[in-house]
Amino acid sequence: MVRSVTEMNEKVVAATTVSVIIPTLNEAGNLPYVLNSLPKWVDEIILVDGRSKDDTERVAKVLAPSIRIVRVTTPGKGAALKAGLSAATGHVRITIDADGSMDGGELAAFRDAIVNGAQYVKGSRFAAGAGSADITPFRRFGDWGICMLINVLFGHKYSDATYGYFAVRGDCVDALRIDSDGFEVETLVGIRAQRAGLRIAEVPCFEAARIHGTSNLSVVRDGFRIARTIVSERLRGYDA
Repeated sequence: MVRSVTEMNEKVVAATTVSVIIPTLNEAGNLPYVLNSLPKWVDEIILVDGRSKDDTERVAKVLAPSIRIVRVTTPGKGAALKAGLSAATGHVRITIDADGSMDGGELAAFRDAIVNGAQYVKGSRFAAGAGSADITPFRRFGDWGICMLINVLFGHKYSDATYGYFAVRGDCVDALRIDSDGFEVETLVGIRAQRAGLRIAEVPCFEAARIHGTSNLSVVRDGFRIARTIVSERLRGYDA
């Protein structure tokens, strides 16, 4: 019986298609690591480029000839994620950063959580078994405050509210109703998933330091935008 259940799960996993969405802006130097870290079983890779001025697209095509390039003219990570998730075709759609901080080897945990019944899976740097080589005490305190605010206003307790490694079942993408262009999108999709009644799971992740370049994230500016987004989301009406 145990063997038959295991064989059944293996068949379900094998039949589950996975799309990986990678937002980019001048990340040519990091793509060799990012793309080479993706497992061979990934069915579709979508690079969403926000008008990079370096060789991002050329490097991507050399490393992964079958990669799909989606170009966006609206600046911001939210706009890129919305375009990439909409363009993807996989049963499971997973977003990963292009800076080398996220490990493609962790994709299986996201896929398996979806296969086991979750509809939205949030990566966490602060769950048991997780960690970060990049988080500062100030950013950690800010994320804790954001998690507390979400818990108080929406009743769902995430252990990490601002990490951009997440997965969503393909038929649940519209439930996220992404309408934000900036970094606050990572917090917003978690709130929207909860408000839509999706089955939510968290998986532990390890965040490495960015390999090349500097982040476009501004801790203070984007922190205020995230807090404003949370409060605005609580005040607005919501039709599930």
